[in-house]
Amino acid sequence: MQIDSVRRRTVAGVAALGALLATLSACGTPAPAPAHGARGAERSTTVPSAPTADPTRIPGVGDRLYRRIPAGSRQVVAVYGKGRNSADSLVVLYARQGAHWRRMASWPAHNGRRGWTAHHHEGDARSPVGVFTLTDAGGVLADPGTRLPYDQNEGAYAPPAEWDEAHQHDFDYVIAIDYNRVKGTPPRDATRPWGTEKGGGIWLHLDHGSGTSACVSVSRKAMEFLLRTLDPARDPVVVMGDRTSLRA
Repeated sequence: MQIDSVRRRTVAGVAALGALLATLSACGTPAPAPAHGARGAERSTTVPSAPTADPTRIPGVGDRLYRRIPAGSRQVVAVYGKGRNSADSLVVLYARQGAHWRRMASWPAHNGRRGWTAHHHEGDARSPVGVFTLTDAGGVLADPGTRLPYDQNEGAYAPPAEWDEAHQHDFDYVIAIDYNRVKGTPPRDATRPWGTEKGGGIWLHLDHGSGTSACVSVSRKAMEFLLRTLDPARDPVVVMGDRTSLRA
């Protein structure tokens, strides 16, 4: 999911395009894995059983990751992966009201087609486990009404024409997950502070029915809800990983 596909006529433009394509490769490259369902399909889901009923905690998130949620965060997007090697997951949005966390909405989702890892690297087709801020959004389509800085750029986010039809709307809306990127820049920015070998360009984006190259994908309705709900003033973060890693 890293694609600045703007076609430039100059040598400098070609170089910039290459950098952008590298950026979008994390989640953009169509996966060979079979689809798990139709795009945007909504179905009844439940949150994984929590180790405690304490309303001041995020269900299913253990001390190791919970301590990494900034004290000022009042919105958490929790991604509960089905298993370490599974591409299936559940996304739940929580909002903090006073000292308590309230579940706002949930959606079926997909993550890296090979599952999860605590040591993500470019091309491993696994999503990184961890807590990451959510600061920037963008996409092919116009801003649907988000409070996040929004970069609308059809040329930069449109998938290459050679990608199959299932992937042609992946980046209609995206929210950058702040893993190995510069906060405050458009999601398409290819800068990798930790180096290119650590991967990057990891986004929340539209689902195509199967696993991604490292991103987290949800339905169009889910993306629209998240974009309209996430608020920089509430310091939103994503807590993501397979269930076992999350509980640790």
